[in-house]
Amino acid sequence: MKEKSYTELMKIAAMKRNRMKENFVQDLYIDMLLSEIQLTVEKEKLMRKIDLAIDRRDKKSFLHLSSKLKEINKKFGT
Repeated sequence: MKEKSYTELMKIAAMKRNRMKENFVQDLYIDMLLSEIQLTVEKEKLMRKIDLAIDRRDKKSFLHLSSKLKEINKKFGT
């Protein structure tokens, strides 16, 4: 079995660290994308419910749903 030199071992270790950093960043992007999709879907559902409450002239539901939408927008800065 051929032993690797110190330089080769250091290069291998550096490459592993770089791969780990790249994987971390990629995982972070994926997490952000999934969160954005989830937020968008939830907001769309609320908007449909708000529209339905308006169509039915249901003030109580409208106010409740609108406050939930405001909370989401405030929480996520949108």
